[in-house]
Amino acid sequence: MNPVVARTLRSLQRNILAGIITIGPLFVTYLIFSFLLSELAKAGLPAVQLLAVIFPHAWIALPWLQSVLAVLLTLAVLYVVGRLTSAVMGRQAFNLFEAALDRLPFVAKIYKSVRQLLDTMMGNKETSQRVVLVDFPIVGQKSIGFLTRTLTDTTSGELLAAVLLPNAINPTSAFLQILPIVRVTETDLNMEQAMSMLMTGGAVGPESILYTRPTVPADEKATPPLPSA
Repeated sequence: MNPVVARTLRSLQRNILAGIITIGPLFVTYLIFSFLLSELAKAGLPAVQLLAVIFPHAWIALPWLQSVLAVLLTLAVLYVVGRLTSAVMGRQAFNLFEAALDRLPFVAKIYKSVRQLLDTMMGNKETSQRVVLVDFPIVGQKSIGFLTRTLTDTTSGELLAAVLLPNAINPTSAFLQILPIVRVTETDLNMEQAMSMLMTGGAVGPESILYTRPTVPADEKATPPLPSA
């Protein structure tokens, strides 16, 4: 190949790679905020459309303005709910609300499961869950997961692990894997670091990770202890 052409191709490759490295984190951040804003707009849009019917002004019928108002309305509702639940009376009212949900068989199961998942992933409570690595989707490719509990195989007596594997960028969607405890690799990541890596597609995270640490110790209890710092 002509040396001039070869140098030109190498320069193009170098500059394109530099551009990807520069734009990559910004693009991931854009995707995350775009997803969040889209969901906030969907939540508040019915109320804004109702206001547009009650007050039929031309300006409130603009699609982009309705989306903005929907996002602001949803944020305002979330803020008010957060303030109320932070207060003593608000916590008591929320406890009564959860007690009422406990009386609804199917709703209670779904609500408790989602609430525990969100509390764990957001670090809202003390939790004995820990960050692990498992071979997924194929052997040799590790995925970040949260070891939620251990259980026993009734046939062989083998200790099993229940590991939640959130999807990158959208960790609210996840896979639940039940696999032998010996196939679970413990890491030194905390919940915040793991969530940062998932939300940014790995762009934000620690410089090193315990990738080949020995497997999680076989503990007969339902939930293993937290790793030492």
